[in-house]
Amino acid sequence: MVFRHCFVASGLIAFLTFGCSGGANSSAENTTQVVQESNVTQLFIEAKATQKAEDYFHQGNNLLDRHNYEDAIKAYDKAIAIKVESLEAWINRGIALTSLQRYQDALASYNRAIAIKPDKYEAWYNRGIALTSLQRYKDAVTSYDKAIAIKPDKYEALINRGIALTKLHRYKDAIASYNRAIAIKQDLHQAYYNKACSYALQSNLELAIENLDKAIELVPDKYKKLAKTDPDFSKVRSKKQFQELLQ
Repeated sequence: MVFRHCFVASGLIAFLTFGCSGGANSSAENTTQVVQESNVTQLFIEAKATQKAEDYFHQGNNLLDRHNYEDAIKAYDKAIAIKVESLEAWINRGIALTSLQRYQDALASYNRAIAIKPDKYEAWYNRGIALTSLQRYKDAVTSYDKAIAIKPDKYEALINRGIALTKLHRYKDAIASYNRAIAIKQDLHQAYYNKACSYALQSNLELAIENLDKAIELVPDKYKKLAKTDPDFSKVRSKKQFQELLQ
């Protein structure tokens, strides 16, 4: 089967903006002025801290893009230490941890993001990936369902949901999930390939070949090579029609 990868949060930590008004014209003018100056000072301090957190976040993103995952995590940790509610930092930290196969730690990071913003698609989607990697397929399906409920047109979650359902031997539901993904994007070769896997696991040679043929038509070299060794096709690999397709 072909798995969709992590989705990096694209949002930035919000920079604090502020303004101040003139002092009130009252008998407590001096006291008011002191309070206003104190407030302005505090706002400047908060703004500086927010900017520092944003700088660490950007640094983490640059390191993540370069696959320097350990240092990316350190940068995200610094951003979070300043602004614990840094939603995107928690998500991208989880992605770096997932890339290091530290799935349990990644799951904890995504859970923190969800606690901050329960309707964040990227957190639920990447949480599903971590759960799938932990072979917690039922929980992964639930996580993908949450992601799909937030953004129904995101075919990546539908593909990965189908994979988790296949692992649970819920082949009919898996195929339905792939079909929903294909309805969103007609040339979705990953969905056709994974459908072929689901049919092959049920020993349905005809539909396995039909869907594998579509995947190969879209990306010939990749899927011909992959199907030759993918264990999902073990039940049909010896069949003449299957062999002919891979020639």
